[in-house]
Amino acid sequence: MTKTKAGPASAAETAAAPEGAAVKREVRTRDPERTRGNILAAATVEFSSRGFAGASIDAIAKRSGANRRMIYHYFGSKRGLWLAVLEAAYERVRTAELRLHLEQLAPEKAMRALVAFTFDSFIGERTFINLLNSENLHQARHLKGSTRIKTMHSPLIGMLQDILDKGVAAGVFRSGIDPAQLWISIAGVSFFYFSNIFTLSVILDRDLMSKKQIAERRAHVVDLILAGIRA
Repeated sequence: MTKTKAGPASAAETAAAPEGAAVKREVRTRDPERTRGNILAAATVEFSSRGFAGASIDAIAKRSGANRRMIYHYFGSKRGLWLAVLEAAYERVRTAELRLHLEQLAPEKAMRALVAFTFDSFIGERTFINLLNSENLHQARHLKGSTRIKTMHSPLIGMLQDILDKGVAAGVFRSGIDPAQLWISIAGVSFFYFSNIFTLSVILDRDLMSKKQIAERRAHVVDLILAGIRA
């Protein structure tokens, strides 16, 4: 058995579990953040592959190296774990957006950067796309229970409003644009391409997954959004 710095398991623990299980359980207890992260990562893979209904807690436990008891300890229920996965996925995107420091850019350059970033965030990101599709299939009933999701997105809408205001003041953007509507348009034209990329490739007889096609689509999306908001 591999050596560990954790203390030796008790006789009762060793008798009640397979070799190594008691020690692993002690290590997990001493590193709760790592255990929680492992569970979250495993759940993200399972949920994105099988959806909320198809994923099983047993499969998540096996993939994470944890057990059912630990999963319920950290997340309360399968629904609680699903919500945590969704929130973490949204948080990764929102956090990356803040690193763009769009407030330091000229309005049009900032908008181009945001649209391009949004499009790029879906490239090779089937996990996020599958999670969104699954939650929408359930009419966002789990997301409605989130206490974080609205707070997480408020800075995004505020950032868009600031960019629009600066653009109007500079005479490059037209006035009266709703930042929420604009965001739906930016996310929508980006998401649709990747969520339907397989069927569209067949219908249009094009390899839309090729680097060339993705680059062309990216440029088109950026130009389309900018054309729609210019003064």
